[in-house]
Amino acid sequence: MNRADVIINEEIKMFLDEKVNQFNNPNFIDSDPIQIPHSFELKEDIEISGFLVATIAWGNRKMIIKNAKTMVELMGNSPFDFVMEHNEKQLEKLNGFVHRTFNDNDFKYFIKSLQNIYKNHQGMEKIFSKHQTDESILPSITAFKKIFFSLNHLKRTTKHVSDPQSGSASKRLNMMLRWFVRDDNKGVDFGIWKNIPATILSCPLDVHSGNVARQFGLLTRKTNDLKALNELDTNLRLLDPNDPVKYDFALFGLGVFDKF
Repeated sequence: MNRADVIINEEIKMFLDEKVNQFNNPNFIDSDPIQIPHSFELKEDIEISGFLVATIAWGNRKMIIKNAKTMVELMGNSPFDFVMEHNEKQLEKLNGFVHRTFNDNDFKYFIKSLQNIYKNHQGMEKIFSKHQTDESILPSITAFKKIFFSLNHLKRTTKHVSDPQSGSASKRLNMMLRWFVRDDNKGVDFGIWKNIPATILSCPLDVHSGNVARQFGLLTRKTNDLKALNELDTNLRLLDPNDPVKYDFALFGLGVFDKF
């Protein structure tokens, strides 16, 4: 890196830091799917609702929020209780739910698998924290998917949980991990998972954050896949090694709200 690169990167860092401060505040919640887990106080309710919301977080944001609220309502507004105490009759309440390609059969399997995770694996946090490395959270996503689909399931349902090992950028799970791990002191991200450092998180890479990152030279690869994620993560960790995914607020906000 030459002196000109350093100067350019410092300018980029200052600008993006300003945008992080602009978007990483409670006003962000009202227009974002994170509002769903924010309606709960119990850790497990936050986790389960957050995971389900992240799972359907693609497409129109208003529709995501609308359908996420429906998911919670179908669980009696008590996600953890529903997961742990449900029976086959209660699962029928989920009949007819659909969000794009995620349907009621997928939803029912998710409930059964989450019950298995909380009963037999000490919860989601335990799985993710157990399989992290010093450099990355991505191996934890792979391990989580393996455990998540350890019960009998329809093959079609597996597409709703991504896996970096398959070359995916795993946008939705990385977004969920940002929610649960980062303690931003701004009232947006929860910081309820204390055994995973923010330093190893990966940016939730989607079309908005990817396009903005390319405009700043933080990403050169054109496809939003695992290789692109690794490139973006490397550059964001240069900007802030302690909290690299805070820049998700800047990249996403610039793309969605500022139409950058």
